[in-house]
Formats: sequence, C-alpha cells, structure tokens
Amino acid sequence: MDPAKDYDVTDDILDDAELKMDGAVEHTRAEFAKIRTGRANPQLLTELPVEYYGTMTPLQQIAGVTAPEARVLLISPYDRGALSNIEKAIMMSSLGLNPNNDGNVIRVVFPDLTEERRKEFVKIARERAEDGRIAVRNARRAAKSELERLEGESEITEDDLRRAEDDLQKRTDTATARIDELLKVKEAELLEV
Repeated sequence: MDPAKDYDVTDDILDDAELKMDGAVEHTRAEFAKIRTGRANPQLLTELPVEYYGTMTPLQQIAGVTAPEARVLLISPYDRGALSNIEKAIMMSSLGLNPNNDGNVIRVVFPDLTEERRKEFVKIARERAEDGRIAVRNARRAAKSELERLEGESEITEDDLRRAEDDLQKRTDTATARIDELLKVKEAELLEV
C-alpha cells in the first residue's frame, strides 16, 4: 500500500466534493438574483421563458435587458414580433410586474414592495438557501460513501478515512456558511425599505 497514492485518491474525492459544493453555492447565488427586491435587476428576467415561434425560449436569447434607472428595466427585443409574447410572459410570471409596451421596447417599473410581499420573498429565499444546503449535504454524502468504499476495499486505512472525513466536514461547513451569508445579505436587501 503506497501512502502517497492513498492521499491522492482521497484528495481527488475531497476536491471533487468541494467543486460540487461550490457549484451548489453559485447556483444558490443565481437563484437569489432571481428573487426581486425593490431595485430593478436584469437577472430577474433573463431566464424567463417566452414563447417565440412556438418554442419556449429564455428572454435573454430574444431580447436585451438593461436597467437604465434604479427601479426600471428596459427590454429591447431583437425581433419586434416578439414584443407581445414577452409582455405576456412577464405578466404571467409570479413576479408581480406590469410591463408597458410602447411598440418598440418594454419598460417594467418596479413598484414598492408591500410588507407582505417582502415576507413572501424572504420565505422563498430561505427555501432556495435550504435547497443549496441540501445540495451541499448530498455532495458530502456521495464523497463520504466513496471514501468508506475505499476503506472497505482496503485502499485507504481507517486513519486516512477519519482524516478525510474531518476534511470533508470542514469543506461542508465552509460551503454551508457561504450559503448562510448569501441568505443574510438577500434577507437584508428584501427587508430594506
């Protein structure tokens, strides 16, 4: 049994798990960007599905979305024929926005959020954070079972397993703390009047 080889095997498993955990954190960050605050954020609409010639297409593929003012989004379709479908998709979304179509572009003015709506968005943010934490725990669980398999097949020692599990737990705690910090920032944004 070559100790250097064992270290590489466990290291690869830990690095792979950390990569998956980082992906979960970034996915959570992207999900938070889609939750509306009082400010206009183009990311809020970029993934919005719009029917475009019979196909559901993300808005970012058929229009440019900019924020010329703090509470206004300007949507400039690449094809004017898509204007009404974009307007319809925004109205049908759960974002609570009313688009204004002037025949060339669509303006979306963000109204002030009511206290009730803010609390609703905080609840959604907490759900997205929990989804992120679950993804992190799933990455940990997969790595842990892989490490246990290696130990069971005598490819690593029990001490190597214990050390690797400790390292895995530290990486898990770091990723979870990052998600918690993102949630804290998002909640502060949502509750800011």
